[in-house]
Amino acid sequence: MSSRSRRVTRSPRRRWLLGLLVMIGSALVYSLPSETWIRRDDAERPWTRAELATLASLSAIRQPRPSRSNRVSEDEGAADLGRRLFFDTRLSGDGKVSCATCHQAERYFTDGLSSSIGIQIVARNAPTLIGIQDSPFYYWDGRKDSLWSQAMAPFEVEAEMGTTRVAVLRVVHERYREPFEALFGKLPPLDDKTRFPTEARPIPEDPVHPHAKAWKRMSPEDRESITRAFVNVGKCIAAYERKLLPGEAPFDRYVQALLSSDPAENPKAEAELSPAAIRGLRAFIGKAGCIHCHNGPLFTDESFHNTGLPLPSPEAIPERARAQGAWQVLADPFRSDGRYSDDPEPNPDLIFLNPGFEDLLGAYKTPTLRNIAKTGPYGHAGQIASLSAMIEHYRKLPLAKFLGHRDLILKPLDPSVRTSDLVAFLQSLTGPLPAEELLSGQ
Repeated sequence: MSSRSRRVTRSPRRRWLLGLLVMIGSALVYSLPSETWIRRDDAERPWTRAELATLASLSAIRQPRPSRSNRVSEDEGAADLGRRLFFDTRLSGDGKVSCATCHQAERYFTDGLSSSIGIQIVARNAPTLIGIQDSPFYYWDGRKDSLWSQAMAPFEVEAEMGTTRVAVLRVVHERYREPFEALFGKLPPLDDKTRFPTEARPIPEDPVHPHAKAWKRMSPEDRESITRAFVNVGKCIAAYERKLLPGEAPFDRYVQALLSSDPAENPKAEAELSPAAIRGLRAFIGKAGCIHCHNGPLFTDESFHNTGLPLPSPEAIPERARAQGAWQVLADPFRSDGRYSDDPEPNPDLIFLNPGFEDLLGAYKTPTLRNIAKTGPYGHAGQIASLSAMIEHYRKLPLAKFLGHRDLILKPLDPSVRTSDLVAFLQSLTGPLPAEELLSGQ
């Protein structure tokens, strides 16, 4: 029999053997852990041009714009004075609490608590101050529309710093008079105890409070001079807080290497993020849909959403949240286009703000995801202990007891998205703390 004939007679056996090998190979591939299968399809595939453009938009950290309503927002002297005021416990009612009590530098300017503790326990979780410079609204419910007006508010909240504007200015008068007057001119003559009581502040909701009575006894002119000086304390603290910018994170270095025209940069990109983090990033901007609300270089749309978070406790009452905050900011005497602003042009964010809009009911501010792995627990009341638990909330979107309706853009997380991948990506958003000279009052 010729060699050609032998090859022909063996070919059916070979085809059968080849088919068997294919079946075995397929079985082996499909028996591999799903993470291995996803890695080949997702972590290693090239980014499209559209995806690269999206990544570039997330990594372009910029310097904050000068504040329209705060003329000392870029003043180094004001920022240095604001830094010292931020860490000074003498500015509180009990002499033990400062801004840094709830915004601790080593914790990325949070406190690690579900509900912050000033002089008393407060209702909300303290958000980070890193990256808040250009926000149009502050607090979880957006009841303030400038950084300086937010900085003023805790002083006169009894559960937070529990003091008064007159008492705050007494400390400034005694400890910081020279740098303050160099910026803003003469302080009121606080040595005159007949004109300026030890403690006084307006309390419209409690006019018989001793502090309110003391405030009422002051002349209108003295009340105005105290209030304007108190506003300037807030503007100095804001000038300091504007320096608390996010540092470069592994995610940023990954994107920079991807966008580089130098082919040698590609291995550097791969070294910055793990395969899990890359898969998480792809899901974040893709099928997980996180980018709809967490976009831009700070990973926030600076807006407000009702995400159906659980109540902090069974006995807690659902809050009106943004619906209430909108009314408050419109009525705020310290709004950014009011009489105490340094440029009181109408603020378009307030002109078109409608507190009665139904989507505001139960909605809270979208937090930045920069340094998110360092700033838990999560949610406006710290209801969620970990990043994994927060992702699982979006996976299930339970029918929680809340006011209003859950944001219509929200849908349960795609089952193919791994929680561990999204957590790995979110961890890659952690950068260094701000410069050491900004981390204490010394």
